[in-house]
Amino acid sequence: QVQLVESGGGLVQAGGSLRLSCAASGRIFSINAMGWYRQAPGKQRELVATITIGGGTNYADSVKGRFTISRDNAKNTVYLQMHSLKPEDTSVYYCHARLSDISDYWGQGTQVTVSS
Repeated sequence: QVQLVESGGGLVQAGGSLRLSCAASGRIFSINAMGWYRQAPGKQRELVATITIGGGTNYADSVKGRFTISRDNAKNTVYLQMHSLKPEDTSVYYCHARLSDISDYWGQGTQVTVSS
């Protein structure tokens, strides 16, 4: 079992910045990759960014150049730094972890609202 706790969401004006955090606990040594997904009302959940155990990163085209995913291994925490936020970035953001046995875990989600 892995527990993921997100924080850092909120309301921000367009063009502003936010940083999301995701603290992992439990079977952290079994985590192969972590990432952030988001889901807006009436839409499917979509990938935002991922980071592997080796440090490789991947981003959705819509956030490239604006968002950065990073991790602090000592704190078992993954971050999503978001700059130049747009109203279309408004979503619930979910932290995700994939373990070596291909099981998936999700956080409870944190709301990000970008006003125009």
